[in-house]
Amino acid sequence: MLMKTILGGAAIALVTTAVSAEELKFANFTPPFHTVNASVIEVLNTTISEGTGGETTVRGYHGGELGAGPVEQYVRALQNVAEITWGLPGYTSSQFEQTMIAELPGAIPDGEPGYAALWAAYDDHLAGEFPGTVPLALWTSEPNVFIMRDAVITSPADLEGLRVRVAGATAAEVATALGATPVQMPISEVYQAMDTGLIDGVITGASTLTDFRLDEVADAITVGAPLGRLTFYTVMNEGVYNGLSDEARAALDSIIREPLSQSAEEAWLATANAALEAARADSANTVTDLTDEQRQVFLDALSEVNQAYIDQVDGQATWDAMHGAM
Repeated sequence: MLMKTILGGAAIALVTTAVSAEELKFANFTPPFHTVNASVIEVLNTTISEGTGGETTVRGYHGGELGAGPVEQYVRALQNVAEITWGLPGYTSSQFEQTMIAELPGAIPDGEPGYAALWAAYDDHLAGEFPGTVPLALWTSEPNVFIMRDAVITSPADLEGLRVRVAGATAAEVATALGATPVQMPISEVYQAMDTGLIDGVITGASTLTDFRLDEVADAITVGAPLGRLTFYTVMNEGVYNGLSDEARAALDSIIREPLSQSAEEAWLATANAALEAARADSANTVTDLTDEQRQVFLDALSEVNQAYIDQVDGQATWDAMHGAM
């Protein structure tokens, strides 16, 4: 049903051949202090504004001003509610089966750029998952960690009986293999869910400690488990892109794909590192760095997850293309 809605929206959106205003709206479901603002929205605005002498600009509409809920971000671009949106493939995992391979444990080794792997696979394997839009950026988060309330995680046994929020299908498989009960919900709902005890924790990047203030409701963080990463997109309505002036399109083309993706991913890493450093300095927190032996226990528990998902979505060629970038 979702893909039918998306394709129907694409057919409508593609009749749009020109931008009727000089301002390109960027729908942002997060607050203006979120990392995406400086690393993506402001970069796009500066580049396009300078390239067109101020005739075309990008303006962020923050906090869901153009529509509440991050799950609908892709459709908002298709329907031209906003010319540009950003979101997580995990929120609509069935649309992004190949893209989600980048979220599997070990798909992007620690220290390697996730954006490079995504773009290496894009043209041949991922492009069909982005109908009606032009992806401006594809990137991954910092490696996922456990962010918990009242539960210190040092082994899969510690997760038995706990409800753990995950972003998408691949992370749900990881949580299940480790003995937890996965709960899928947008990150914007996690703060309240943890605060009220609806969930015990979350598998996500440390950047959320500050970007979504999870440092206020969590007190235990485990670093070093092989939990994969999150993936993100920034997309533009295809009809709008085709209708840009030559100057605006040239300016946009100079920054999209890998340059903009790198800007986003490096900003995510910087936010995560600062947030984790602050968490370590807070005596109210227990921050656990797994030993090699402890990490191996998690690896053993997850040994069959990757291949099972790859086989399910016929994604071996995508996996290979991603690894070919490293």
